[in-house]
Amino acid sequence: MAEKSDLPQGTLDLLILKVVALGPVHGYAIAQRLEQVSRGVVQVPQGSLYPALHRLENRGLLAADWEETESGREAKFYRLTRKGRTQLETEAATWQRLIDAVGLVLKLSEGGAE
Repeated sequence: MAEKSDLPQGTLDLLILKVVALGPVHGYAIAQRLEQVSRGVVQVPQGSLYPALHRLENRGLLAADWEETESGREAKFYRLTRKGRTQLETEAATWQRLIDAVGLVLKLSEGGAE
């Protein structure tokens, strides 16, 4: 079983935007998808997920409508706005640059750069 990991500040918003970019989805399904894709490493409690969804909606990055789920219950389904897609692309590029830079540093050998 994978060890749970705390997300660095700002990461949750990026991950939510990425999941929602795949198509309209309700909050519980977002949390499930993040846990599934990350093989259990990313586990988002409701107390973090729903405030993040509301924040993203208030910033105009997500739009939401109440719809019926597969089980017949009403749930708020979120979708990415144009502004949200732009934000996702920007943040994903920033994260990729950081990942690449950290990777370079971690490749350093004891004697210096390889």
